[in-house]
Amino acid sequence: MRKLAFVLSFLLAAVIAHAAPPSAPPTWKAKVAATLPLLGHRNWILVVDSAYPLQTSPGVETVETNADQLEVVRSVLSAIAGSIHVRPVISMDAELPFVPEEDAPGISAYRARIADLLHGFPVESAPHDRVIADIAEAGKQFHVLILKTKLAIPYTSVFIRLDCKYWSADAERRLRTKMAGTPPPAH
Repeated sequence: MRKLAFVLSFLLAAVIAHAAPPSAPPTWKAKVAATLPLLGHRNWILVVDSAYPLQTSPGVETVETNADQLEVVRSVLSAIAGSIHVRPVISMDAELPFVPEEDAPGISAYRARIADLLHGFPVESAPHDRVIADIAEAGKQFHVLILKTKLAIPYTSVFIRLDCKYWSADAERRLRTKMAGTPPPAH
């Protein structure tokens, strides 16, 4: 009788274990959705090519997407557009316009597709090494989410620094000017 009870409890445990499917690991889209509400100005989201280095600053987090780079850029920009608190400030590598097709097959088509995707956004340009150094520095104090894609073309990373959506740089300048010309309030 004990053997039968043991077998039945074993079978019942097996059925219960298989009835609840294991939770799937979070996807990069879920990671962006979960992280974006926590991010603010001075945080970064990078959508990078497959050879982008794994950075070790404490605030830098890298997620492998195994996805198309343009798909990831489009999705991230859409998520940012849907937020109430941040807007994108986009930078790309200064080297990108100079990479020849013969050294990086597909670069011309990529340049055309990324230009179409980023149409309407101001895009800053900076040398790749400087941007990586800026990211490392930012990662000492602020969160940086790096989404690594399967793109294998050099100098194609899209660096998105987040800025405040509801407070512009002009508003900040006016505030600082006003503060500089006015004595602090008495307590």
